[in-house]
Amino acid sequence: MHVIVCGGGVIGAAVAYFLARRAVAVTIVERTGVANAASGKSGGFLALDWCDGTPLQALARRSFALHAELAAALDDDWGYRRLDTYGGWARAGGPGGGTALGWVGDSVAIGRRLGGPQTTAQVHPARFTEAMLRAAQAHGARLVAGTVAGIDSGPASAQVQVDGAVHEADAVVVAMGPWSILAAQWLPLPAVYGLKGHSLVFETGAAVPAESLFLDVEEPSGASQSPEVFPRPDGTTYVCAISSESPLPVDPAAVAPDPGAIDRLAAMCATISPILAGAPVLARQACFRPVTRDGLPLIGRVAGRDRVFVATGHSVWGILNAPATGEAMAELIVDGAARTVDIAPFDPGRMAPFDPARLQAAPRVRRPLPSAG
Repeated sequence: MHVIVCGGGVIGAAVAYFLARRAVAVTIVERTGVANAASGKSGGFLALDWCDGTPLQALARRSFALHAELAAALDDDWGYRRLDTYGGWARAGGPGGGTALGWVGDSVAIGRRLGGPQTTAQVHPARFTEAMLRAAQAHGARLVAGTVAGIDSGPASAQVQVDGAVHEADAVVVAMGPWSILAAQWLPLPAVYGLKGHSLVFETGAAVPAESLFLDVEEPSGASQSPEVFPRPDGTTYVCAISSESPLPVDPAAVAPDPGAIDRLAAMCATISPILAGAPVLARQACFRPVTRDGLPLIGRVAGRDRVFVATGHSVWGILNAPATGEAMAELIVDGAARTVDIAPFDPGRMAPFDPARLQAAPRVRRPLPSAG
């Protein structure tokens, strides 16, 4: 069996790994670079039970376990570790009420402990994605640079057009993040939109312990933001906030921060911690997370296309849910059904296909939960 995976982000890499581990010949097609978009610019936060009570519960719990198994089984390092996680609030120029965390400022108040080493963890998202791809390649997978320009399928095979050449396979997986909307030109796929987020990466060394923060911060303007702070074992600290519904560029390499967004985020960081206020900035960046109208991912077979599958729309939980998604997709393609997790809630057929002739501004979409990496 030969499967073409369209997309070199974390979902595509995980699908490729679990397929290749089952002796399936896999070709990954990537336009811009492995982990070039949200898979390399997200927080990498993992939570065991934050999706409990939603359709994502079983997927998230299975994936949290798989993250630990993969870290133990593969001879690679992507910064996996367990964390303490706290929630709180802050206001620029005002006392927050004190805190038990020594590295944050006096304006921060810690309201509660959201998780500990049993329930919250992290990875470096780019390194995790790259490691999954390397592990897939160790099992024979092949990475091809190119732009997907068409996908079709017939009774005997599926076809993918890449830079003018047609490649045949037994199955095709669309895993192009928010750019999966481009595949709606050729396939009956529901709409996938891009929700833009901004982030900073600081060089903090050993000054910030393994304590992640989810905060509500009031800006001087009175606007409320929800920054997320993730110290990493490599001596960096990642902070994200400020979402927008800016237009998604056709080329992932063209993604850039909104005007003023990074300065606003830097001011928030200075409010949160004097360590962040004085630390060198290693990256000022933005990315688009793929979202659907109902906030749930698309995982399954494309309606009317027996040989074409889709795995995208994971919103803020892409890094967390990549392993279980890859495992379930491999089972669906090879065995005909996913066994480890019920993916019925994520069936692409639950929503009407997007009509590319009726392009319009992306509607507001419902995030499944208010926070994630």
